[in-house]
Amino acid sequence: MSMQFRFGDEGDLTAPSEDRLAVGDPRVVDFLAKLARRLLAPALARRHPELGSLGYFLRPAELNRAVEKMQRSDALVFPRGNVFHLPPANVDTIFVYSWALSALAGNHNVVRISSRSAGAAEVIFEALGEVEADPVIARTQRMVTYGRDDAVTAALSRWCDLRVIWGGDAAVDAIRRHPLRPSARDLTFPDRTSWAVLSVPGWRAADPAARRTAVTGFANDAYWFDQAACSSPRTVFLVGGDGDASDVKSEILDLLLEVVDKRGWVVDAAMAVEKRVNAYGLAASGAAGSIEFPDNRITAMTLTGAGEAPRRWIGAGAFPFAEVGSLTDLVPAMNRQDQTVSHFGFTPSELRAFANALGGRGVDRIVPFGSALTFGAIWDGYDLPSEFTRLTTLHT
Repeated sequence: MSMQFRFGDEGDLTAPSEDRLAVGDPRVVDFLAKLARRLLAPALARRHPELGSLGYFLRPAELNRAVEKMQRSDALVFPRGNVFHLPPANVDTIFVYSWALSALAGNHNVVRISSRSAGAAEVIFEALGEVEADPVIARTQRMVTYGRDDAVTAALSRWCDLRVIWGGDAAVDAIRRHPLRPSARDLTFPDRTSWAVLSVPGWRAADPAARRTAVTGFANDAYWFDQAACSSPRTVFLVGGDGDASDVKSEILDLLLEVVDKRGWVVDAAMAVEKRVNAYGLAASGAAGSIEFPDNRITAMTLTGAGEAPRRWIGAGAFPFAEVGSLTDLVPAMNRQDQTVSHFGFTPSELRAFANALGGRGVDRIVPFGSALTFGAIWDGYDLPSEFTRLTTLHT
């Protein structure tokens, strides 16, 4: 999809036009469903497992559910207008989720693709180019790549009605320097941190198969995207072990190494060295009391307290561990930067009590191991179908 935009054109979507899309436009649904079928091809999904999750998200049944969520009984629902997406380079599928929901809402979209995107992103571009689509798709949906060109970013910012910014805090601040039209606004996804929580009594009560399944899900959450995704778990909190959960930690690491071996995941030498440097840095600062290097692909640290959990990325396959008495003991350490808490071994009532204790001060998602990277229409506390539409109330 080449870039052929007149940046001064604000795109009057209210005027009758062959390029006007509706919420749940069947031409868009058809295009996304065809893309899903390509991404769900077994050979492709084996090479890039994350594309299987993406393909599932784009299945017709899921698309129809998303459209249903956009409908309202108290208002008419229309596309928001022109949407400019700036996704991150480190998670090479996130741009499709953001763009697909916006396209499904009937918007005209421009997605800036980082020149550093590779791997699964390249496969997605190939699939997009191979899907037969109504010509309106090519005219209203654009994937573009350009360098650090403030003039282009500024022009697209003036063109859009909604600017969707994914990335670190610095990236969000840099993009926000380019003004929007007074009627437009930003939807931002800045730096986030995610955690894993494991009930020690729940683990000990689980059978070996359940434990292995849990660690496999945890490994997927951590190793896809090199643990750099905002929802990938970093510190693992062992909860309710009465101060002695060393046996649980050892079993988790043993199972994790088995999964990593089976999947053939690798961590290059430079990354292994970086993880060691970061781990020794935590020890030198007093945050970590002990360090284990069972394999280049796994670095384990025992933290001196829950408050020492690092919020920065310290390398792929780096897992600080900390023990706490209960989930609510974690509440003081949580803040608005925290996004996802993945869990194993807790009862629904324990998780609900934890969410209520947080009271919205932090943590937007609480999901089982293996679901941390599963994208949903509600993300970072935003109801995206609602964000990508606008409402008109009608009273007669």
